[in-house]
Amino acid sequence: MHASQISFSRALVTGGAGFIGSHLVDALMEREVEVTVLDNLSGGRLSNISAWLKNPRFRFLMGDMLNQHDIKRALEGCEIVFHLAANPDVRVGALNTRIDYEQNILATYNLLEVMREIGECRRIVFTSTSTVYGEAEKIPTPEDYGPLKPISLYGASKLACEALISGYSHLFGFKSVICRLANIVGSRSGHGVIYDFINKLMENPNRLEILGDGRQRKSYLYVRDCVEAMLTAAEGAKGQVEIYNIGSEDTVDVTSIANIIIEEMGLRNVEIYYTGGVEGGRGWRGDVKVMLLDITRIKGLGWRPKLNSAEAVRQAARDIIAERGRLQ
Repeated sequence: MHASQISFSRALVTGGAGFIGSHLVDALMEREVEVTVLDNLSGGRLSNISAWLKNPRFRFLMGDMLNQHDIKRALEGCEIVFHLAANPDVRVGALNTRIDYEQNILATYNLLEVMREIGECRRIVFTSTSTVYGEAEKIPTPEDYGPLKPISLYGASKLACEALISGYSHLFGFKSVICRLANIVGSRSGHGVIYDFINKLMENPNRLEILGDGRQRKSYLYVRDCVEAMLTAAEGAKGQVEIYNIGSEDTVDVTSIANIIIEEMGLRNVEIYYTGGVEGGRGWRGDVKVMLLDITRIKGLGWRPKLNSAEAVRQAARDIIAERGRLQ
């Protein structure tokens, strides 16, 4: 199943003004789908979807996933929901323990409850995360790995959302696709290692602080590859609840990311300083040190990442540097 073949004509994207959401909106609009975006703009930006605001096939609703009335309005006439609205930053949960519960678990419960009440829209695609696996002992990690023991509240909340979606799907006949994402990178991103390094180097081009020991190794996927994978999964899934890992097939370490960004910014003789981190070189508590997903299942539907981890990081760095240049 190629992602260009779409079996629906009207979609709701929650969090559609955000980083991944806005790229998904682009892909759906380019495929002539009627798109509704529900976003409270806490993390998203209207500028991310400004190209579509005057398009008759596009509807933007400023609203909140904690308000079921807003969700009802947004769901009207939709055949499928891409549920991306969430707290996007893993680190925040350690500072504010309510945010992952409210923005991830409660928001997802509200959406499922409104879908159950209305009964018209019975398809949901959910963006989960590689962090549900916790410190996986099997690398690359397949979808059937267990038990799942997340080490952050973000990962825990996403796992709770997966469980709710599975329960609602089996009880009320929804068809669900759960996408467990690696580190997604690209333009419009508002957090993450690439974004942080560029910000730090713009403030001080002579010195770069790296959280942890720099040996954290993870899979990075370019955002357009991610969106194509999500659409491929949405179309190719056959069962009641299908889970797909979405990532690249290799990893890159944090020190290499720093060097790519230094190169892309045209800097020389940058002193790299390591904080040493916590608990054996992690950047912060809850930071999974090594992550690589087994993507055999999604490849079985015909999808392949166009860029590997290092290429994705380089392209994302170029995108973000160009964006920053336009803003200045």
